[in-house]
Amino acid sequence: MTVTKTYIVSNNQVVIDLPKDFRGKTKVNVTIEDVKSTHEEKFALMEKAISDPLFIQDLNEITDDFNSIDNE
Repeated sequence: MTVTKTYIVSNNQVVIDLPKDFRGKTKVNVTIEDVKSTHEEKFALMEKAISDPLFIQDLNEITDDFNSIDNE
């Protein structure tokens, strides 16, 4: 079983409560990665989406769908 979750660092420590499936296990692998601020990631993705033709097409289709509903 693999679990991926982001934890908050407090006093340079992370406390992990293992899921029930890990009961009785004597070893687990832990990989530590630095995580960017979620706000930074979201803004970077939004900036990238602005110039993505497929995203713009999807957005236009959704707008058209709602325009037809609004006119009812």
